[in-house]
Amino acid sequence: MRHYACIDGVPDYDCEEIRPRTSDYCLLIPVLNEGERIHRELMRSFSAGIHEQADIIICDGNSQDGSVETSGLARYGVNTLLVKTGAGKQGAQLRTGIHFGLSRGYRGFITIDGNDKDSIEDVPNFIRKLKEGYDFVQGSRFIKGGRAANTPVIRWLSVRMIHAPVISLTARHYFTDTTNGFRAYSARYLEDDRVKPLRDIFVSYELLAYLSVRASQIGMKVCEIPVKRVYPKTGRTPTKISPMKGNLELMKILMNNFAGKYAPLPS
Repeated sequence: MRHYACIDGVPDYDCEEIRPRTSDYCLLIPVLNEGERIHRELMRSFSAGIHEQADIIICDGNSQDGSVETSGLARYGVNTLLVKTGAGKQGAQLRTGIHFGLSRGYRGFITIDGNDKDSIEDVPNFIRKLKEGYDFVQGSRFIKGGRAANTPVIRWLSVRMIHAPVISLTARHYFTDTTNGFRAYSARYLEDDRVKPLRDIFVSYELLAYLSVRASQIGMKVCEIPVKRVYPKTGRTPTKISPMKGNLELMKILMNNFAGKYAPLPS
C-alpha cells in the first residue's frame, strides 16, 4: 500500500492498487461504514459489467466495519482502494479520488454514492455523454426516463423547492436533481485553472455543490440524464446527513456557493 502525504489541497491517504489502469474512465465511490450496502451495489455493478467499462475506485473515509477489505472488493472487479487518513468528510474523500485519478490520466470521472440507492447500471450512459464532449453530466431521477422511489417527503421537498432552484440560479442553467451524487466530470473540467477542486475548503458537501455550478458558469458543456434512485421501503434512510445539523450545514453551503465563496481567487 502506498501512502500519499502533505499534498496541497488533498488529505493524507493510503492507496492500494488491486489492478492497473484499464480504462479512460473511472468510477469514484465514496464510502464510510456502508456494510452490506456497498457489497450489494458492487454485486450489481459486477453483474452489469461496469468494471469492464470504467475503473472502479473506492474512496473510503477510514471505515471500521470491515466492508472494504480488498479481498472482498477484488471479487467485484474493484480496481483501487483509497483510504483517507487525513481530515475531512465526503468532499475530502472525493479529493483523494480526483487527485489519484488525474495522476493516472483518466479522461472522465463518474461519481456515485456507496449506499446502494442509485442505478449503477447507468454508468455507461455517463461515459457516452463524456465521449460526446460534455464536461458535467448530472444524473436526475426527476426528468423523463428517471425514477424516484420511496423518497422521503422532506427530502423531495427540499430538493425540488429549495436546493435545485438555488443551484440552477447559481449555475445559470436549469438542473432538477442537484443533491444527487450520481454525476460525471471531464478531466478538462477538473483540471481547469478556473475550477481547482483540490482545495482544503472542500470538506463535506461543498465540493458537490460547487462542481454543480462551476462548469456552466465558465461556459463548459453540461446536461442532465435520467437515473433511478430508490430508497428502502422500510427501515432507516441510508444517508450521512442528520435531520437538523446536517440540513443546516447544507443550507449554509448552498448560500456560500450562491455567493461565489468557493470559486478560486484570480491568479
